[in-house]
Amino acid sequence: MGEWTIGDVVDAIADVIPDRTMTLCGQRRTTYGDMAQRTRRFANYLAGEGFGVQRERDELQNWECGQDRIALIMYNDRYPELVVGCLKARTVPVNVNHHYTPHEVADLLGYVKPRAVVYHKALGAAFANVLPPPGCELLIEVDDGSAAPALPGAVDFETAVAQGDPDRRIAGSPNDLIMYCTGGTTGRPKGVLWRQSDTYVSSMVGADHASASDIHEKVARNTGAPWFAVSPLMHAAGLWTVFSGVLAGLPVVLYDDRGKFDPRLVWQTAEREKVGLMTMVGDAYAAPLIEELHRRSYDLSSLYAIGTGGAATNPKHVSALLEKLPQLTIINGYGSSETGNMGFGHNQRGSHRETFDLREGGTVVSGDVTRFLQPGDPEVGWVVRTGRIPLGYFDDSEATRRTFPVVEGRRVVISGDRASLEADGTLRLYGRDSLVVNTGGEKVFVEEVEAVLRAHPAVADALVVGRDSDRWGQEIVALVQLHDRAAAAPETLHAACVEQLARFKAPKEFIIVDKVRRLGNGKADYRWARNTAASRQLDEATQRALA
Repeated sequence: MGEWTIGDVVDAIADVIPDRTMTLCGQRRTTYGDMAQRTRRFANYLAGEGFGVQRERDELQNWECGQDRIALIMYNDRYPELVVGCLKARTVPVNVNHHYTPHEVADLLGYVKPRAVVYHKALGAAFANVLPPPGCELLIEVDDGSAAPALPGAVDFETAVAQGDPDRRIAGSPNDLIMYCTGGTTGRPKGVLWRQSDTYVSSMVGADHASASDIHEKVARNTGAPWFAVSPLMHAAGLWTVFSGVLAGLPVVLYDDRGKFDPRLVWQTAEREKVGLMTMVGDAYAAPLIEELHRRSYDLSSLYAIGTGGAATNPKHVSALLEKLPQLTIINGYGSSETGNMGFGHNQRGSHRETFDLREGGTVVSGDVTRFLQPGDPEVGWVVRTGRIPLGYFDDSEATRRTFPVVEGRRVVISGDRASLEADGTLRLYGRDSLVVNTGGEKVFVEEVEAVLRAHPAVADALVVGRDSDRWGQEIVALVQLHDRAAAAPETLHAACVEQLARFKAPKEFIIVDKVRRLGNGKADYRWARNTAASRQLDEATQRALA
């Protein structure tokens, strides 16, 4: 069985179904044939400018990258094309969150050290003060229909594509890298280095194909309904969704994210394109999508599944979706930039699953990271994956050694999540260890408290954090966003918590905020939450009353 690069898979698919739609974003429809040729041209343009491999993989440590990095500051449109084109050039595409501030983007680019930056025109204007970063030799500008001014010296993307050789194929290697920058919910993002072949197999439903014929047969059979990636592609989960579909020969619709998230546009697109599977990111997407379903009717009879991942989706939102669209299966995905797409939970009308079915390599190790746990073991350990896992963290030997240890002779990646294995082998997830608060000697997983608060009918969203306390060491604090025209006293929210949780898990303070801040991928902004909680203190008498 042979390993494959992502670019070679795209070309193999284009050889047999060149006229089938590969991606659709807004008014732009791109076929597999178009994608294969345009990415080949762009790769050859980059190669002609001297971009590619500077040191081969076998000369490097796991945290080192011998290929030129190309930072992508982009909306969803054209994103797959840029990723495939960079990979074909044997360069490393690196995702940059365009919701960051200029300071944060500058910090990330300083860490990644890209030799080129590709950006949509409006985003180039937004980050003009930090572009180009030190060491960057090439700026490539993608037209987005905006009137933003071009940056000095930038090359137009279409001009670059037109200059590339349409016929020459650069021979890549399965060892060539792709980098996923983590979401940065609790600290500065880290660049996770994956071999192309490993990320294709572990997160894009790929395989070690014996020949191109295997790919041809697979895509010829896949004539189902299009997929719809509502999730942003600048994050690993969204990109995995797109490539899981297109590398299987299915058309994938990309949400046009140049404007503010519009739930009406989502459902109109799903209806018009008759999509079968749709993906979103947790409560931040689910809540407005459900509100829109209550406002208007759509023909969504083709829709058979909604996948959600990257952030928690409250059971009340899952139930509401299933009530409005009873034919659905809600697929809760579990994974991270480090582990890949490694688990799924399925919910249908009348049923609810709280555990995840693990994909190959997914398991749990003991708390001291010395042994693998067995199904039914009562210990709460660490979620890990073995087999097709990343090489390490870019330019960070210590973090690589710490996160990718060897357990019982097998190299693993530790996710940072605490979990146990049920007797049936499924995963019961408790939460990220970095989000555990030690209060009065008791450990509290904040996500457990958040789930209770978000289930309250008056609560639109909630985050829970720890705050320094003379009495408790750390005390639990909740930041709560209420629904419009809803009211809920702190005592009411406290009572809802202690009804379902041990008393020590209930927040000592409930801070009502206009809006709970989340990152562009829908994940919680815990840095904002901690700063907000730290700026507020209850008087001692009130704390005693809630203790």
